[in-house]
Amino acid sequence: MKSLHITASVLAMVAVSATAAAARDQVRVVGSSTVFPYSQAAAENFANATGMSAPVVESTGTGGGMKIFCEGIGEGFPDMTGASRAMKKSEY
Repeated sequence: MKSLHITASVLAMVAVSATAAAARDQVRVVGSSTVFPYSQAAAENFANATGMSAPVVESTGTGGGMKIFCEGIGEGFPDMTGASRAMKKSEY
């Protein structure tokens, strides 16, 4: 049940992020290697359900994903990050 909740949450975030990524064909997600299998499955389910391109999901680690995500906005940057832990104060 917990993985279904996580998958549903990721799908909702991907759907919301799709508008922000209108300049490219796919939503880009970076982050946790622990969450990666669930994010990848959600991306595939999203593509199968909508007929749209599957979001690109990269396993960069939670800290690495947050760092990459916070580097900027736009086509050259990811649309969202996945994390397997709460943010550290240094990451705010």
